[in-house]
Amino acid sequence: MKKNILVLIILTLTVFTLNAQDALSIVRASRDRIISDTVSTRSRMLIQDRNGSVTERLIDQYSKDGPRGHRAVIVFQQPASVRGVRFLTMENQNGSDDRWIYLPALGGEPNRIGAADGSRSFQGTDFSNDDISSASRSPDLDTHTLLREESLNGSPCYVIQSVPRDNSYQYSRMVQWVDKSTMVTMKVELYNRAGVLVKLLEILRLQVVQERLSIMSTRMTTIADNTSTTLNVEMLRYNDPVPESVFTLDYLKTGRAR
Repeated sequence: MKKNILVLIILTLTVFTLNAQDALSIVRASRDRIISDTVSTRSRMLIQDRNGSVTERLIDQYSKDGPRGHRAVIVFQQPASVRGVRFLTMENQNGSDDRWIYLPALGGEPNRIGAADGSRSFQGTDFSNDDISSASRSPDLDTHTLLREESLNGSPCYVIQSVPRDNSYQYSRMVQWVDKSTMVTMKVELYNRAGVLVKLLEILRLQVVQERLSIMSTRMTTIADNTSTTLNVEMLRYNDPVPESVFTLDYLKTGRAR
């Protein structure tokens, strides 16, 4: 009897290890499915308030991978009230990403965004500062569990729960639906530290661009406020040259690549 119990424990631990490893592999495959040194986009952001009113913003984004990790810059182009706002995030291999924002209305130098400000709204949208830089968040910062497999909009998906190893992160867990055939993460539920579902991220449209299946429309909904922010990509280019000087505080302040 004792032998059977021991065998059962070993089998259970083995299954758990395989499950965790499989979940991590799936998350990594989803994050790394597009190979490109740089990505350049122009997107229209639609911000809908609880009354249904919609405001628009036009933004450009440039990202680059390299020996120093993932780096990304967001530049607000329209309307005039936000024109010139620039946001920089740089992957930090030793901890949280380094993030800065430049607000032309305030002048002066770019402001550093600390970890404590990660949950704050990004320029009045439903995305937080953490959400904006989540593309560079390492899968190793979370513990991943394959909960089940189920269909989403008719497509079989892996359903994976990701729990941050650092409890200072704004979310206590994230549940994502990864399409089994494309490895695109099609939906993410975001839960606060009290375990309450607070946000829902949905992929609305995919399109093949330069032989890569690309996300062209994304919506983030804040559940309690009944607000949403939709990001529609109008232009997307892979591997366009992006100067290193774009990912600097000088560019944030001046908007010029030197």
